[in-house]
Amino acid sequence: MLTRTKEPRVDKACRVKVWDVPVRLFHWILVSCFITAWLTLDNRYLDIHVFAGYVMGGLIVFRILWGIVGDSYARFRDFAFGWREAWNYMTMVLKRWPTRYLGHNPAGSWAIYLLLGLGLLITITGLLGMGGEERQGPLAGLLNYPQGESVIYLHEVLSWVMLGTVAVHLTGVATESILHRENLVGSMITGYKKAAQGTISAPPRRLVGTLMLVVIVAAGFSWFYGYLIETPEQPYRPFTGRQLPDNALWREECGACHLAFHPSLLPVRSWKAMMEDQSSHFDEDLFLEQEAIDKIETFLAENAAEQALTEAAWKINRNIPKTETPLRITETQYWIDKHKQISDEIWRDPKVNDNVNCAACHLDAEAGTFEDAAMRIPAGAGKSSTGIIKGIYEKITCIFSFNSSPSSIFTNKS
Repeated sequence: MLTRTKEPRVDKACRVKVWDVPVRLFHWILVSCFITAWLTLDNRYLDIHVFAGYVMGGLIVFRILWGIVGDSYARFRDFAFGWREAWNYMTMVLKRWPTRYLGHNPAGSWAIYLLLGLGLLITITGLLGMGGEERQGPLAGLLNYPQGESVIYLHEVLSWVMLGTVAVHLTGVATESILHRENLVGSMITGYKKAAQGTISAPPRRLVGTLMLVVIVAAGFSWFYGYLIETPEQPYRPFTGRQLPDNALWREECGACHLAFHPSLLPVRSWKAMMEDQSSHFDEDLFLEQEAIDKIETFLAENAAEQALTEAAWKINRNIPKTETPLRITETQYWIDKHKQISDEIWRDPKVNDNVNCAACHLDAEAGTFEDAAMRIPAGAGKSSTGIIKGIYEKITCIFSFNSSPSSIFTNKS
C-alpha cells in the first residue's frame, strides 16, 4: 500500500498510473459543473443551474466515499498532511526546491479538502435557498422567503470563495508543473505520471467510472426530457409553482379586456383604490354591478401581495413604500428593476408589443406564479445587432457583479 509517496528525484523513470478513472472523471465533471453554474446565473436558466448543482453535490459525496474506500493515491489517508507539513512545503516552494510527491502534495491536499468542503456547503445552501425563495426542490418550504434570500446570498459568497480557491489551486498546479518539469494537467487527463521503476500503479477502475457516466447521463436525460417533447403550443416549464387561488367572476370580468393579473401582484390598498373608482378604470367604465364589485374586491383583498403567495408577490410588496398606492404593476420598483435589462427593441417587437403583455415572455403569466425558469423572451425578438451587443455586455456585467445575488440577476417578472 502506498502512503504519502515522495519522489525527490527520478533517475530511471517509468510511467505509472496515479489517477484512476473515477478520480479523473470526478475532477473534470466537477470543473464542468462549476463553470456551467456560473454561466447559468440568469434565473431563466435555473433548471440548468440546479442540475449542475445536483451533479456537483453528488460528485462530492462520491469523492468523499471514494476517499475512504478507493485505491492508493485516491484515499484521504494518502494525503492526510498536517498544517505544519503544508507550511513547510510552501516554504520549500518559495525556495524553488520542493519535494516531489507522486500523489497530492501537502499544500495541494489542503486545497482539495477546502474545495470539497466549499462544494458541499454550496450545494446545501443552494438547496436551502431554492426551497425557501423559489419554493422548489426537496427542501421546498423549509425556510421562509427572507430566510431563503439570506441563504442564497450566502450561497453566492461561498461560490466566490470557491472561485478564489480554484484560482489559488491553479496557481499551485502551474508552479509545481514548472518546478518539477512535468505536466500536472496532462496527468489528470491521462492518469499517468513519471515515477521510479518498481512503483506500483493504481488500478484503473473503469467499471466504476463507466457507472458514474451512466448515472449522470441518465439523470440529465430525465431532468431535461421535457424539452424534447415540448411543442410551440405546450412549451415545457421546468418548474411549476403552487396553484394559486382562482375566482371565475374575477377571471371573466378582468380577463375580458386583458390578462387577468393575479391579485398577488399588488397590495390590498392598490386593488381597493381601483375597485372604488371602477367607473373610470384607466379611462374605461367597467359597468359592474355592486354585487360583482364586492365579490371581486373580496377575492383581490384576500389574495393580495401581502399574503406572499409567490416569490414575486413577496418581493413586490416588500419594495413598495407604505405611503404609495401603485395602480399599475409596471409602476412598482421591483418590476422596474427586474425589467431594466430588457431592451427597447424587445418591447417594440410585435411578439411582445408592450410592457403589460406578460404572457409574451412568461409561460405561467395566466397562472400568476411567475416562476423564474418559466420566462422566455420570444425567439428572434429584438435581435438587432445593437441589441445583441448590448445584451452581451449587460449579461457579463451582471454575472460578475458581486452586489447582485443569484436570485436577482436577470430575473424578469411582471
